[in-house]
Amino acid sequence: MTKNWVKIYTSTNPIETEMVKQMLTNNDIISVVISCQDSSYNMFGTIDLYVHKNCQKSALKIMKKKHNV
Repeated sequence: MTKNWVKIYTSTNPIETEMVKQMLTNNDIISVVISCQDSSYNMFGTIDLYVHKNCQKSALKIMKKKHNV
């Protein structure tokens, strides 16, 4: 990722990560999911969620309020 994006969430559960991404999208915050999981065995590695650094505070506030992350 470029230096203008920050990681705000990490999980091993792809469904949970996608739910957080959708929650941010519903609040007009663009996010990007990067999977670092092994393609053969999804039990190894993490899935990271990034937002633009200008949206970091808003995204974290939404996540805390609605998802208790």
